Amino acid sequence: MAILKVIEVLANSTKSWEDATANAIKRASKSVKNIKSAFVQSQSVTVAGGKIKDYRVNVKITFEVKA
Repeated sequence: MAILKVIEVLANSTKSWEDATANAIKRASKSVKNIKSAFVQSQSVTVAGGKIKDYRVNVKITFEVKA
């Protein structure tokens, strides 16, 4: 039986939501091993001068815990 754990990560990017998601996984993988999946819970942007400044995502990352 596998034991899975879920963490919540907030990340951003100046390029896109996809890039922000990739940033979340890249950052989490520095300290978390055996990442199995990621679920983008929410997306948002910050706006400055009528233009998008930042893309933001709230990602739930699931990983397997080795017993």
